[in-house]
Amino acid sequence: MPRLFWKFFVTIWLTLATTVAVIILMVYLFQIPPPAEQEHQERTVILNLTANVLTRDGEDAAERFVRTSEDTVPVGLTLLKTTDAGACSDENTTDTKSVLKDGFCYHISVTGHASVVLDYLALSMPWIAIFISSTISAAALARYLIRPVVHLRDGLSALAHGRFDVRIGNEMAGRRDEVTALAHDFDSTAARLQELQDAQQRLFHDVSHELRSPLSRLQAVVGVLRQSPGKLGVMLDRMDREVERLDALVGEVLTLARLTAKSTAPLKTQTLDVIDLLNEILSDAAFEAQARNISITRSVDGVFPAEVEGELIYRALENIVRNAVKYTADQSRISVLCETTADILKIRVVDQGPGVVRDELERIFQPFARGSDAGPRGGYGLGLAIARQAVERHGGRVFASLPDTGGLAITLELPRRPTSQGPSGDQSSNRTS
Repeated sequence: MPRLFWKFFVTIWLTLATTVAVIILMVYLFQIPPPAEQEHQERTVILNLTANVLTRDGEDAAERFVRTSEDTVPVGLTLLKTTDAGACSDENTTDTKSVLKDGFCYHISVTGHASVVLDYLALSMPWIAIFISSTISAAALARYLIRPVVHLRDGLSALAHGRFDVRIGNEMAGRRDEVTALAHDFDSTAARLQELQDAQQRLFHDVSHELRSPLSRLQAVVGVLRQSPGKLGVMLDRMDREVERLDALVGEVLTLARLTAKSTAPLKTQTLDVIDLLNEILSDAAFEAQARNISITRSVDGVFPAEVEGELIYRALENIVRNAVKYTADQSRISVLCETTADILKIRVVDQGPGVVRDELERIFQPFARGSDAGPRGGYGLGLAIARQAVERHGGRVFASLPDTGGLAITLELPRRPTSQGPSGDQSSNRTS
C-alpha cells in the first residue's frame, strides 16, 4: 500500500506544482523584469534625476532632493562637491555619476544594495510556496484516496482469515462516494458470510443432535438384545422404526442441502396446474387426518397453470399442509384458501394448533427450528425451511402470521413464472396478522 500512496502523491504533486508554476512563470515573464536589471534601472533613474535637479536648479535644490529622497526611500544617495574640475572626467558607473557645474565637480553616488540576495529570495518565495503547498495538498489528497483502500484491504484480509464480524462502513468518516458504497457492500457481504457461517454451524449442531437420539435408541436396542435374545422380533421392529427415522432425517437434510447449493442454478421447469397439485395433496392429508378427527375445509377452485419445477413445489405444498395437520389440535379444523391474480397464486393454510409467539414467526423457517409451544409432535423442523427455499427459488415467498382465531397461518405466494429470487429476510414487512 505505501507504493500506491507514493504513486498517488507524486502524480498529484507534479500536477499541482507544474500547473501553478506555469501560471506564475507566465506572470513574471510578461510583467516583472529580473531583479538585477530592475535594480540597475532604479539606480540609473535616481542618478539622472539628481543630476538634472543639480544642473537645472543648483546645489541647494539638489541637496534638498537628496535629503527628501533618503527620507522617503533610503537608497544611499549622496552628493559630494570637489573643486577639482578634472575629477569629472572619470567615467560614470552604475553607482556613480559626475556633473560639472560652475567650475565645481559634483559626485552623485548610490550605495549598492546589500539585499540582492534578499531580492532573489523574495522572487523565489512563490516557488517555495508552490513547493510547500503542493506537497501538503498532494499528501492530504493521496491520504484521502488511499485510506479507504487500506480499510478495504484490512477487511478483505480479515475475511480471508475467517473473521466475518469485521465492518468498515463506519471507517469512511462521512464520505459520500463510490468508495463508501463499496465499503457498505463489503459490510453486507461480511454480514451475509457471517450469517451463512452461523447457519452452517447451527445446522451441524442440530444434525448431530437429531442423529444422536435414534442412534442412542439403536444402541439401547442392541444392549437389550444382548441381554434378552428372546426379544429379537420386538427389538427388530424397534430398530426398523429408528432406521426409518434416520433415513427420513438424512433425506430431509439432503433435500435442504440441494436447495441451498443450487439456489443460483436454473430451474428445470414444466407447466403444471398448481391448484390441481394442491387438491391432490389435500386429499391425501384429509385421509390421514381422519385418525384424529381433523377436517380440512378448502376454498380451492379454478386453475393456475405455472412454469415450476414440479418436485420442489410439490414438496413445498406438502410440507406446509402436513405441518398444519401435525400441529393442529385433535377434532379441530384446517382451512385452506386460494386466491389468484393474473400472475400470482396465494395459498393460505390456517390450523388450530398452539401457534407460536410473535417473535418466532421468522425463526420457524430456520432448519430444525420449532415453536416453543409446539410440543413433541415428531418431525425434525425442516419442513418449513424446505418449503421456503423451494418457493423462493421460484421468486415467490412464504411467511407465517397469527390469525385472530388462534393457531398459525402459513401463506405461500407463487408467481406464474419464475422471477428473480428475493432475499429471504424481506418477508417480515409484508406479514399480516
